[in-house]
Amino acid sequence: MTLLKTNSLSVSIGTQTVCHQLELNINTGERWAILGMNGSGKTTLLHTLAGLREADSGDIMLNNTSISSLTRRQMAKQMGLLLQDYEDNFPGTVLQTVLAGRHPHMHNWQWESEADIQLAKDMLTKLGLEEFSDRQITSLSGGERRRVAIAMLLTQSPELFLMDEPSNHLDIRHQHQILQLFSNLTTQDNRTLLMVLHDINLAMRYCDHALLLFGNGETLAGEVTQVMTKENLQHLYQYPLELVEGPNGPIFTAV
Repeated sequence: MTLLKTNSLSVSIGTQTVCHQLELNINTGERWAILGMNGSGKTTLLHTLAGLREADSGDIMLNNTSISSLTRRQMAKQMGLLLQDYEDNFPGTVLQTVLAGRHPHMHNWQWESEADIQLAKDMLTKLGLEEFSDRQITSLSGGERRRVAIAMLLTQSPELFLMDEPSNHLDIRHQHQILQLFSNLTTQDNRTLLMVLHDINLAMRYCDHALLLFGNGETLAGEVTQVMTKENLQHLYQYPLELVEGPNGPIFTAV
């Protein structure tokens, strides 16, 4: 079932063309990576798909409905966005911050239910943050704050996770634990994942589809095994690579 679809989508920022008449079909249960060099427009495209900025032309369909006709609340019930970085403009505890993920599912002036609170606590536990509930959000390290943001996204419980550099600020253990968690959600809970990544080996390990942005409007989308070839990635990054076999499948190394 198609969850997110673009029809002749063209996006640019300044003089940079991110994509030109992009036809993208993301189905329920798939895990997508967006890859490209710095400045190719990965974040710009993700924000456009999330409805935070307008495209130059074309349309974006979410569950067969144009996002231009959806309210922010309707969109937030179906898709959740993890930004590249967060600024904590208001004081609050970790638990209060994570509970904000339930706001799209609540009516005006409605308080969080016991079920909402329990869900938030469960997500903190999944991310090893159960002892942080009463900590002030401003007291956390960058990696801890990143995990709190991911816990909030999980508490939002959308069908589609849009994530901008989810491994940002995380050590290698937490990178793999969190990406494996989202990978499990796609297979066990029928969720869908689209994330911007810089590490091509994380994309190879945890994604089954990839969208390559070459920086001039040219794109290439498809299954990882077909799209993430040595030739395509060398063209994408303008740098020589070598493909070697690793314990969890093939990996790329810089030459």
